[in-house]
Amino acid sequence: MRKVVLYELLSLDGVAEDPDKFVIDWDEAMDANLAAVIATQDAVILGRRSYDEWSEFWPGSEIEPFATFINDVAKYVASSTPLERQWHNATAIEGGLVQFVQNLKNSSGGDIGVHASISVAQALLAADAIDEVRLVVAPAIAGRGRRLLDGLPPIRLESLRSATSPRGYLLADYRISR
Repeated sequence: MRKVVLYELLSLDGVAEDPDKFVIDWDEAMDANLAAVIATQDAVILGRRSYDEWSEFWPGSEIEPFATFINDVAKYVASSTPLERQWHNATAIEGGLVQFVQNLKNSSGGDIGVHASISVAQALLAADAIDEVRLVVAPAIAGRGRRLLDGLPPIRLESLRSATSPRGYLLADYRISR
């Protein structure tokens, strides 16, 4: 069975919205961490807002290793309307998100990534459809914005790894305890 791996950038107070406001000092440890996360993924689940923003930015980006990865990987988009902007290997999810992800988990392939999409991440966490959570926690307090973990039921986590990058970002990996 495939794993669903949630990767999120957060402020110290748990804000995930607009990470460019608090993730400002990207370093080589963060690059290596991201490269390790995406190395095992061959599919990505995105929400509609993230898809619209990313499909505009990433096709012309040279920010590696993520640009090559996200432009080539199979992208499944949680959306109730057709995708207006075309992007290589992108498909709108038909039917329910949780059932789609469960079916994808039961198919052959590598890990399934969930990147940047707060509502998708929350829905999949609440439905117990996420297997691992990989966080990059910025040494900054955002003060406002949508928080990743708001409104979720209790979820037990097992620590897999933690490290601090040279610029003070916490890199923390957890497995969902079942």
